[in-house]
Parts: sequence; C-alpha cells; structure tokens
Amino acid sequence: MNKNKMIGFTCAYTPKAIIHAAGYTPYRILPIGNALDLAGHILHENLCSHIKRVLDRALQNDIPELAGLVFINSCDSMRRLADAWKKVRPDHKIVMLDLPAFKNELSISYFAEELLRLVNTLSEWSGDAVSLKSINNSVKLYNELESILDRLHVRMQSGMLKGGSEKFQTLCNLASTQPLQQTIKLLKTLVTEPEFETPAKDGVPVFLFGNVLPDPDAYSLFEKCGARIVDDDFCTGSRLFKPLQTGGPEEILKYMAKSLFLNTPCARTFDPLEPGKIARDIINRAKACSAKGVIAYTLKFCDPYLDRLPMVRSILQDASIPFLMLEGDCTQGSIGQQQTRIEAFIEMLR
Repeated sequence: MNKNKMIGFTCAYTPKAIIHAAGYTPYRILPIGNALDLAGHILHENLCSHIKRVLDRALQNDIPELAGLVFINSCDSMRRLADAWKKVRPDHKIVMLDLPAFKNELSISYFAEELLRLVNTLSEWSGDAVSLKSINNSVKLYNELESILDRLHVRMQSGMLKGGSEKFQTLCNLASTQPLQQTIKLLKTLVTEPEFETPAKDGVPVFLFGNVLPDPDAYSLFEKCGARIVDDDFCTGSRLFKPLQTGGPEEILKYMAKSLFLNTPCARTFDPLEPGKIARDIINRAKACSAKGVIAYTLKFCDPYLDRLPMVRSILQDASIPFLMLEGDCTQGSIGQQQTRIEAFIEMLR
C-alpha cells in the first residue's frame, strides 16, 4: 500500500474516498501561499486565478511530493491546468475524469463509469487492486469526518466555535490535505471541548458563496468588518465535505457518483429544466441560516459564475435580500482592497 504517499486534486467533485481506498492521502492543492505569479508565462492571462495560483505552487515546488494527480474535467480552465501540469511536472502521473454538465440518470451512470476508470488507474499506479469493499469502508470514514465537521459548523453558525469562521476554514483546509484518520482524531478532540462564545457572535449574520475562498484570513477580514459568516457555499468549504450515500460494496460506485453529482453543485453544473435553481438554492440557504444579507466572492475570469450571477442578483433583489458582489484573484490583497465596500454593506444591514 501507499500509506505515506499523496495524490493531488483540485476540485470538490474529486472522489476522495477512492484515493484513500487505494492507500493514498488525497491532497487538495489550494490556491494559497506566497508563490510568485509565474503562471502567466504558460497560461493565458484571462484564465481563472484559481488555476493560475495552483500552477504557481507547482512551478515553485510549493507542494509536497505527489504520487500523481486526479483532475476533473469541470471547465476549460481546469483542462488547461492539466495540459500545463504535464509541461511543468512531466514526471507526475495524471488522470482526468469527465464530469457531465447536466444532472440526470444518464449523467450519473456515465460518472460511475469514470469512477471505475479511476479505480483501475489507481490500482495500476499502486500495484495493488483497489477493492469495492475498501472503497465502501473509506466512504464510511469520510462520512464520519463530515459528521464531525458538521457539528463544528453548527457551533460556528451559533457563534460558539472558538476562532469562528476563520477557525472552521482552517479545519476544512486541514481535512482536505492531511491523512484522514489523523484528521478525524484531531476533530474528535475539538468536538469534546466546551463551546466558546466568540467576540464575533454579535456580528451581522451573512451568507457567503462563490467558487473558492480557502484563505482563513479572508474570513477574519469579514468578521473584522462586522459580519458573522453563518454559512457558506464554496468548493473549498462546505461543498468539499458532504455525506456520501452508502449501500452494498457492489453498488458503491453508483452511490458515490450520485452523491457527488447531486450534492450542492457549483455553477458549472447546470440543470436546463431549472435554470434559476442556483439562485433559489442561495435564497433558501440564506433564509435557513437567518442571514441578513448575501455576499458573493468569485474569482476573475470564472465564466460559470460570471454567467450565473446576474440571475442570482435579480432573484435576490426580488426577494428583498441585500446582495454584495466581490471579485478577487486568490490573494489576500485583492479582498483587502474591498474592505471599505464590505464595511459599508455590513453597516447597511444593521
């Protein structure tokens, strides 16, 4: 087995349980750190900054040793990242899974076949066959991790988690980069600690959504501006850890495909029968957590989100829910420049 080796990934649709069952540690290559901006020499300037920051880390060896990478064919930028990765890290093994854009039974069946292809690929890489039973066991472990994170998330929502949303995002980053059993053990310890009334408890409750926002300092900035993040919808946060359906081992890939595909989707997954569903989901979640306002934080040149945001803005306006749109480039400086706008928005909500 490959207990001490890591497999890199960059998308919340990645089947982490399969990677774990193959004996590897799934390692989310987050678009954070102090790597210099070098990706522009390889990728077009108008590509999503998430992709460019991840490539920057590879160019400057700001990632651990990886046994390979699993890419998801979720958007054109992610495909370009896979192409660039072959150039800058030709020694890495790479597999790319196709992800259908629409949600229906045929799409789920197709994605289940892609998961089987990943199982076979990782079996070849490791030299050991990955059994469906081991995948089923890994799914149960990830569901245990999700359950513990959910308990900590409830504390954060009520303002009773020490460190607030900044701490919770730190834990999400930890859970997406460190060995699974080690993370579960740590989080179990945190759950047993007494609840802690945070200074941010009196902040204005806000629902935050977008594509990626992994930097814990960004959440600290929101709270310094007077907000209390009561819920979020990011693929580096709540979307990354959702419960997976379980059943008999012989059907585990089908259950996993359905869970990954039908969980809260990002903007790239589109339902032609319900074109406004993403906006209605945002409204429902904002109301469920009693948020007084909604803030979108999206990355420059992320076409799926830029395409959906006008509809989101319109439906939120019709529902009389205040909305603030922010745009950044995965650097703390880019969101720090918008501090005045955030403060003004929060003051309006009081």
